Amino acid sequence: MAAPGQGKVNPLRLAALSLFATSLIIAAMNTQITSRMRHGLAALFILFAVGINVSTAGERISHAARKMHKVIFQVSDGDPRKWNLALINAKNVQAELGKDNVAIEIVAYGPAIDMLRIESEVEPRVDEAIRNGVKVVACENTMHGLHLTSADMLPHIHYTRTGVVYLMEKQEQGYAYIRP
Repeated sequence: MAAPGQGKVNPLRLAALSLFATSLIIAAMNTQITSRMRHGLAALFILFAVGINVSTAGERISHAARKMHKVIFQVSDGDPRKWNLALINAKNVQAELGKDNVAIEIVAYGPAIDMLRIESEVEPRVDEAIRNGVKVVACENTMHGLHLTSADMLPHIHYTRTGVVYLMEKQEQGYAYIRP
């Protein structure tokens, strides 16, 4: 049985490795085999063993990619560079894990709300993120304080009454929290 966090070794691979190791030992004991041949057999054994480890590591990576991940990004600065960083991070996470393997949300409150207004300078990138499955959420408390309505905001965004509480709830649901 594999240790926690490690891939399982295929029983057929293990049997083949055992058979190979046994033949290597028998061959090494034979005095007719030259030193060069012993080194060659040892090298083959090492390559075979490393191949099994690489193979099981690949299985672990592919399993990690199949796991459903959840991440929420907080953006509370009105700086377009922060928004671009959050959007780039979201895109990179999707590229690394696969769009279908990760739920990504970006919650905006405070000065960051301005970047979700119609015709903001990050509008094209926000729209692209939404098209790619990123859920963008605006804080209604901030909007109310700035006298904004959904008519002032980008289409297809979502709303929550309180951005900070929304973040807390998502963390309680197992979302990883990122603040770029």
